[in-house]
Amino acid sequence: MIKLVVATHNKGKLKEFGDMLGSRYSILPVSDFTDVEPEENGHSFEENARIKARAAFEASGLPSFGDDSGLCVDALGGAPGIYSARYAEGGAKARNLKLLGEMTAVPDDMRTARFVCCIAYCDNECEFTVRGECCGHILREETGENGFGYDPLFFSDDLGKPFGMATAEEKDAVSHRGRAVKLLAAALDKMYA
Repeated sequence: MIKLVVATHNKGKLKEFGDMLGSRYSILPVSDFTDVEPEENGHSFEENARIKARAAFEASGLPSFGDDSGLCVDALGGAPGIYSARYAEGGAKARNLKLLGEMTAVPDDMRTARFVCCIAYCDNECEFTVRGECCGHILREETGENGFGYDPLFFSDDLGKPFGMATAEEKDAVSHRGRAVKLLAAALDKMYA
């Protein structure tokens, strides 16, 4: 089994990565090696993902990957974007309430949005990034109990329902992270064939 370090302290993401990468890879959290989080000072999802992957590799010495993901709302000029996790103080509920507040006057046909996930891989021989996206729109209230973060506010065009009402399997099949992980897995399978 190939050990991979994932540069996240988010338990939801850690579980998703473990579920999606399957039994071929042993996914270790970066917290097994360091509690220091690198400063995400990149100007894109790709740059921030590379910062995380490099830091995890430096801390562990093992092949590592990091992701940067977020919600891009068209009516807000792409915000919260790379600042999705830092959009409001107080956790996911506070971020969701802020987003709903900023979207109050936005008509239904202009509430389009997309989730973006960039994953960067880093070891001592190579580095690459992959990117996944999924489209939908922002609901007017939180719907469902599943997922985490902005999921209860995001209506998935692919599923025809909110991520907050989707099973983990349904979400993984169409989500930004699911799509990026599929690309990562394909690249890793070639590398470790």
